[in-house]
Amino acid sequence: MVPQWLIEKKRDGSPLSRGEISEFINGFTAGDIPEYQMAALAMAIYFQGMTFEEVTALTETMMHSGDVIDTSTIALPKVDKHSTGGIGDKVSLVLAPLVACCDVSVPMISGRGLGITGGTLDKLESIPGYRTDLDTQEFLQMLNTCGCVITGQTASLAPADRKLYALRDVTGTVPSIPLISASIMSKKLAEGTDALVLDVKWGKGAFMKSVDQARELANTMVEIGVRMGRGMTAMITDMNQPLGCSAGNSLEIIETVQTLRGEGPADLLEVTMELAAHMLLLTDRAGDKNEALQTLQKHLDSGAAFDKFKDMVAQQGGNPGSLENLSMLPTASMEVPFPSPQEGYVADVDAEDIGKACLVLGAGRVKVTDHVDPAVGVSKLVKCGERVEKDQALALVHGNDAGRMEEAMQHITRAFDITAEVPNENPLIVETISPRK
Repeated sequence: MVPQWLIEKKRDGSPLSRGEISEFINGFTAGDIPEYQMAALAMAIYFQGMTFEEVTALTETMMHSGDVIDTSTIALPKVDKHSTGGIGDKVSLVLAPLVACCDVSVPMISGRGLGITGGTLDKLESIPGYRTDLDTQEFLQMLNTCGCVITGQTASLAPADRKLYALRDVTGTVPSIPLISASIMSKKLAEGTDALVLDVKWGKGAFMKSVDQARELANTMVEIGVRMGRGMTAMITDMNQPLGCSAGNSLEIIETVQTLRGEGPADLLEVTMELAAHMLLLTDRAGDKNEALQTLQKHLDSGAAFDKFKDMVAQQGGNPGSLENLSMLPTASMEVPFPSPQEGYVADVDAEDIGKACLVLGAGRVKVTDHVDPAVGVSKLVKCGERVEKDQALALVHGNDAGRMEEAMQHITRAFDITAEVPNENPLIVETISPRK
């Protein structure tokens, strides 16, 4: 194989064969193909796209570039959920223990936040002692004993993706649906799951800014999963305003606990229950969606889901007592309410501006190496459509640095739009995508 010939072939719009893709990606992973040639191919893919056959071959090659977890010793069906990320998205933290109560194994390998999007691992690490560095043996043991596990990606899992993602990040090729799809699916399918449910978000606080972009990404990932023998469902959900009422690491753990106790925000519960229901349907743990929702509600009402979450936290080294006594979680030194400038109705809570405020406060990172402050963020956010009075708090801002607080308040100010008229309500769940028949 001559690498530049494959680059030219894709540049000119011709599809690459499975063998060509495999040889190129394996050569890049091994260091035999230099970064500049991989960058050139990524740019050609960015402009020319890929067929379903090509993107499936790319996914399989990246998945098999390292270890694939053998979950054959796990007797229960194995299903995971992936979100494309958003502001205040703590769905995984509620969903994993809830679904694990239903005789289903939930193996989750999650990531850290970068930019304005929060990371599941960062949220969990605000629980004292929680470990996100489990090896494969510990991962499988957790599935056998607890039924759910949320940990980080090991160095040996899909190394081609890690290497390619770092290159895409600095070459302007991140917004490529084939490359995004292969990146997500190679990691998720390497977990050894039987089925996967996707939460593809669109809007101001999401990577996909339009419903059409989100639909294209969802359809591509569903098709990859089906071609690789997995049960698949995708949902497109709204991320124009934050999900729930909190954004920030320990603040989202608090909201997770509240939700598992039956006291959480309605929008967070709606998305979680819908995704969880599809997970039960894919694993034949329910005959229809109503039965699935009733089963899930039973485990919430009984406290079983909260107990499962505490069990998972304890088995991963965390202190479950901090979930009973939330004052043990990291707390910011300053809490400042943001008052409404006028009375009226909340027409907009811009998720991107809320995310930027959290980033400025220190809840996120600009570079992978940046330190994250687990205590800071925003809580008690009002929701679109609510009636508010002048000077009523629209949010409570948590910070540990006065200068950062001042800068964050500028983003908070821009986030809210208060109008005299009742705003139109957008659907939270836009569409559900199942495999093509």
